[in-house]
Amino acid sequence: MFDPLIIAIALACGLISRAVGLPALIGYLAAGFVLNKFHIQAGTLLESLANIGITLLLFTIGLKLQPRELLKPKIWGTSLAHMVVMQSFFLGILLIAGFMIPGINLDFTGALIVAFALTFSSTIFVIQVLQDKGEMSSKHASHAIGILLIQDVAAVLFLVASKGALPKPEAILLLFLFPLRGVIQQLLGRAGHGELLTLFGFALALGGAHLFELVGVKGDLGALFLGALLAGTQKSKELSRRLIQFKDLFLVCFFLSIGLAGWPTEGMLLVAIILGLLVVIKPVVYFPLMTLLHTPPRTALLCASAMGNYSEFGLVVIVLAGKAGWIDMQWGSAISVAIAVSFIFSSSLNLRAHSLYRRYHSFWLNFESSKVTEDTPDTEGARIIVLGMGNIGTGAFDTIAEKHGRAVLGVDINAQKLQEHSRVHRRVVSADASDPDFWYRVNLAEIDLVLIALTHHEENMLVANMVRELGYDGKIAAVVRFNEEAKELEANGFSAFNLYEHAGAGFASHAAQRL
Repeated sequence: MFDPLIIAIALACGLISRAVGLPALIGYLAAGFVLNKFHIQAGTLLESLANIGITLLLFTIGLKLQPRELLKPKIWGTSLAHMVVMQSFFLGILLIAGFMIPGINLDFTGALIVAFALTFSSTIFVIQVLQDKGEMSSKHASHAIGILLIQDVAAVLFLVASKGALPKPEAILLLFLFPLRGVIQQLLGRAGHGELLTLFGFALALGGAHLFELVGVKGDLGALFLGALLAGTQKSKELSRRLIQFKDLFLVCFFLSIGLAGWPTEGMLLVAIILGLLVVIKPVVYFPLMTLLHTPPRTALLCASAMGNYSEFGLVVIVLAGKAGWIDMQWGSAISVAIAVSFIFSSSLNLRAHSLYRRYHSFWLNFESSKVTEDTPDTEGARIIVLGMGNIGTGAFDTIAEKHGRAVLGVDINAQKLQEHSRVHRRVVSADASDPDFWYRVNLAEIDLVLIALTHHEENMLVANMVRELGYDGKIAAVVRFNEEAKELEANGFSAFNLYEHAGAGFASHAAQRL
């Protein structure tokens, strides 16, 4: 039975971790070690829930796969080149540690596996950090997630290979899942937006994993495959949002189970701390690789800062390798400590990333490639800027453009949206609203109004404050959904438009016109 005491300790450690500015999952790892210290054991339910968490993780990763984005050289090139460099670096460190530190039982094959696990950066950590900062719709967020997805696919291929057996001949029948994509999408549409959609998501993830297991293919690949089959649709995005909380909750059990495996020995603990500190090498390698492949310096710096950590997915690789007998099971505990140390480092770096870019702006621009310079957006003649060209931003743009025409400029980073806007002759440019380099190229003295219609209130505040800090003293207005958000904007000298308050007035006006 799942002991309520385990839940209470996990909750307490998670709250403490969050209170000191660290991700809650560091607390869950610590909770596992605390439980082990007091000889508190969990039943088979913990392991079952942990396995469900991993399956949902892979399924939601599949839902986010966008082949068009992943096939860009600056995405897959950065990811693969970084993995090769890090694999070589950590392999050398581990082999040296094996000679110098007693008690480390690691041959060359084991060192290869551990080094491979350390090449990954944490998808969960990066997404959580970006969400907390309101930057999920930024260019550096989409760039980082693309690189992480390539790494996750590489990890899944390892998980498939770790099964150690050839698939059954019946596995060829899995190809018939491709023609069923349309049918599954229609069923998803009929599932609505409530609990039935969530249940459908669980059925697809767990059912896909079980189906692949039946034909001798690792179930993790099945979950990823089913998710990728549905990627690229609005319904897949909604399904991902509904499943993410369940995924995170079940992954708590996975982190607890790692800690419950025990604290590493003295020698292994020393190795874990050394590896944790060496994570500083990751962003140092990420940044030049990205700029070399024509990523703007600011995007590269913010990406590198977010990805300067080790991954929970690497922990999955280590645990499976331990169960297969390729490495000592103690490496699971050692890597979990290294992950915790890396998260502490990455949290600190992320808090300072924006200020580091602004403070040493001229230095970072030395890494800017000529191709990036050529892609500078044209903002000449703009007097009104609309940030975020979703439904709200587009409505505002069209209304103002009726009077001001080409003086209105729309800004967004979604290539598909921009193509649609350009097709109907809206003046739009591709840029990240939170990027100071974009604003350096705008003549702020000529701008009369900035309208902010981005996805998150945190991002709206970030952009509004940044534009003001860069010297703009004109009018700034932003969309809000709640009164406390409006109060925060107005307290900082910005205008707020509450969607929910004005929706009723708009609805009444529409109804009156109809009558």
